[in-house]
Amino acid sequence: MSGAFARAQLRWIVLARKHPSAWLLGVQLLGVLLYPVMENMPAGRAVFGAFGMAVLGLSVWVVRRSPLTIWIALVLAIPAVIFSVAGALLDRYSVTMVAQLFECLLYFYTTWSLIAYMLQDHKVTRDELFAAGATFTLLAWAFAFAFSVCQHWIPGSFVATSEGDFRTWTELLYLSFSLLSGVGLSDVVPVLPQARALVMLEQFSGVMYVALVVSRLVGLTIHKAGKK
Repeated sequence: MSGAFARAQLRWIVLARKHPSAWLLGVQLLGVLLYPVMENMPAGRAVFGAFGMAVLGLSVWVVRRSPLTIWIALVLAIPAVIFSVAGALLDRYSVTMVAQLFECLLYFYTTWSLIAYMLQDHKVTRDELFAAGATFTLLAWAFAFAFSVCQHWIPGSFVATSEGDFRTWTELLYLSFSLLSGVGLSDVVPVLPQARALVMLEQFSGVMYVALVVSRLVGLTIHKAGKK
């Protein structure tokens, strides 16, 4: 029994090492389901912070497989963790906002590293297909953090059917996914120039991602299948 358990553990370790992008994608998609619950919990900020640290760790881990340097990811991840913990302990959102700024930059860097990883050769591996999904979610997270920082620097940047000058994280992530996918289905609207500039950048990023990265991966996959 113990031998079977050890072999199962070994298989999970091998799978994790072979497909780190799949773990990052899975955790982020899980976050989409958990964030609405976290926001309504009494200790929601602490749980949210712990979950965010897990995503940060996976992001740094994923960068290791890319041709880019990992030290830049660490320079961004370490301050993000420090300011996130400090913001939770001091209960000061201004400190948490600094953490979100570092997280935003880290996710953009991880996105670029995954794109470099997918484009470094002319082969399409299973992990690269997972990386294509993880890159999309990373972009959505990065812009959601950018929206959050924007609305706290400039209150009233976004309006919605719900009351208040500040949108929740779930609302901002919902807006980010809507813009990046191009569906435009969102009741959250940017109303100030700075917010609209960020929205235009995300719309451009979503179109270019599909045009350059996804189309290349699909083309290489079809070409590989045609050779068989």
